[in-house]
Amino acid sequence: EMAKKGYIYKGLKPVYWCYHDETALAEAEIEYQDDPCTTVYVKFPMHDDQGKLSHLDKSKLNFVIWTTTIWTLPGNLAIALHPDESYAIVKNEDNGEMYIVAEALVEKVMTVGNVEHYSILETHPGNFYENMLASHPFLPKTSRLVLADYVTMDSGTGCVHTAPGFGADDYQTCRRYGMDMVVPVNDQGRHTDYAGKYAGMKTEESNPVILQDMKDAGSLFASQEIVHSYPHCWRCKHPIIFRATPQWFCSVDSFKDEAIAACEDVRWVPAWGKDRMRSMILERTDWCISRQRRWGLPIPVFYCKDCGKPICTDETIDAIAGLFEKKGSNAWFEMEAEDMLPEGFTCPHCGKAAGFEKESDTLDGWFDSGSTHYASMERTQGFWPATMYLEGLDQYRGWFQSALLTAVGAFGQGAPFKECVTHGWTVDGEGKAMHKSLGNGVDPADVFNENGADILRLWAASADYHADVRCSKEIFKQLSQNYLKFRNTARYCLGNLAGFDPNELVKPEEMLELDRWAVTKLNELTEKCFAAYDNYEFHVVSHAINDFCVVELSSFQLMTMTHSPHIAVVTNLAPNHLDVHKDMAEYVAAKENIFTHQSREDIAIFNADNAITAEQSTRAPGHAAATSTYSRQEILHIRHHSLYTPRDFDLSPYFEIVKPTLKYGFDYKRLEWAPNREGP
Repeated sequence: EMAKKGYIYKGLKPVYWCYHDETALAEAEIEYQDDPCTTVYVKFPMHDDQGKLSHLDKSKLNFVIWTTTIWTLPGNLAIALHPDESYAIVKNEDNGEMYIVAEALVEKVMTVGNVEHYSILETHPGNFYENMLASHPFLPKTSRLVLADYVTMDSGTGCVHTAPGFGADDYQTCRRYGMDMVVPVNDQGRHTDYAGKYAGMKTEESNPVILQDMKDAGSLFASQEIVHSYPHCWRCKHPIIFRATPQWFCSVDSFKDEAIAACEDVRWVPAWGKDRMRSMILERTDWCISRQRRWGLPIPVFYCKDCGKPICTDETIDAIAGLFEKKGSNAWFEMEAEDMLPEGFTCPHCGKAAGFEKESDTLDGWFDSGSTHYASMERTQGFWPATMYLEGLDQYRGWFQSALLTAVGAFGQGAPFKECVTHGWTVDGEGKAMHKSLGNGVDPADVFNENGADILRLWAASADYHADVRCSKEIFKQLSQNYLKFRNTARYCLGNLAGFDPNELVKPEEMLELDRWAVTKLNELTEKCFAAYDNYEFHVVSHAINDFCVVELSSFQLMTMTHSPHIAVVTNLAPNHLDVHKDMAEYVAAKENIFTHQSREDIAIFNADNAITAEQSTRAPGHAAATSTYSRQEILHIRHHSLYTPRDFDLSPYFEIVKPTLKYGFDYKRLEWAPNREGP
């Protein structure tokens, strides 16, 4: 479908090239690393000034270019200047040499070249120099002065080294000036005969040799050692080069606006995914979809042996599709072209049947995987688009993007997914990627055996997966405390349901104030969790439930009673103990809640040795009864029926009053409810 619309074409353009694997690469297959390199400022002597600078000594006049890739200099065909920027002719007062550089960069360039005494003789706009010729510093050829709007004054000299075989901008600029393409590096990353004495050298091998030759010849204005971000192959991790080769391309520019518009109809989680995808598509050049590999899905194109033109029609595609369905895609490599084409097939371009050849390149894996929305949904299951695409953060430049581009390019119906959710990586406790060589991997089976499967589930549910998620024994140990809190709180609540009849629910208006408060808090929790689930914020759910258990529920340890009085025990034992609260403030607030929500008929029994609890009890609206480990002989009536007793004081008479009203008591040793027993 994309080929019929003219979006697929073959051309000679600079692409990312891995000379280690000997294949072209797409932008999604590039990784950047910081590499040290030698950056050079090189003098290109004036060769032909078109009579505009005849008043100057041409033998001392040089254009100064700057580059971080010395090996590309043999491929130089031009020097690009900005048409509107001012360029100065600077004289070195010590040796008489003259340099043409951007006026805005004169001071910086002279400093790098250790030129202390200099003067600006004259200035001209960049277009003044158009079509002049400079001599190449070490090869017998000239370099043409051209104009380009992409030249900036941020770095370098304002005079841009231009090699069309090694750069996209360089290629377009030289095409505009009608210059021939030169690619002096072969598939293996070695210089061709065009590079002269450097022929046969690998690009990285030639760098120091060319540098030394320029020093010896006096062509080097200056050099610096820097560290810069350089592209590497994602598969073999070797540095790559930018090199012009015949490749198949997808013209993203032809439907770029539609692809960007399609992003608006997708729900992105997180929301910044939309801007990231939009910017990547906006900045993307044409997509190189061919690979020079011995494996992969073949590109279903034939070439006429007579006219040499590529052939891809509905007739050929149907024939190949039918063949692949019967024999698999390996049939392409096992059969001859004539055996795959319909009988009597003729070239649609020249009308001849002189024979045909198969395309030897294979299809980019991203184009292949990006097309799965059609193969796995539309074609086989009859639905489209998908509800959700879920993958890692790197897939904005990979699967997410390739799927969107193939869908918009082929069908023009928008993105192949309604929602796009991304996640980070699982790393170790220190935030480092897991590797066998580092021995920092975590086997889920080990987690199962040591902590149980529920701990691993809780870890996944508690993590903010939008960023990298840490994983270690210490983290699982910490989560086990939360897990016990969930489990014990659930057991506590379930135990309180003994005798509960769902057919005889208490009406809200008949509930105690404390019960209405608890139901309100539960409703708030439910609403928050549902909203979090809708937004795929699973960690919000687990954290909210944890807070609910620790703050709201742990504030009350209630014993079920048939009627008033109601008793709450304010204690330092679990689940009110400090070790299950995140901080002291939460611990204090939990105890305060018990007193705050008392009715006048309720009784709170507390430990008077805790100064905070004792102070809180003075504000209790109901009854507060205290016990103490101190040896006190008398009972102090603090307020209402409050009791302040020694440890060995017999509370049996007190509990005899309330015991008949209790159905169950809470056993703090077993952390469970038990039927009411005789005694306190």
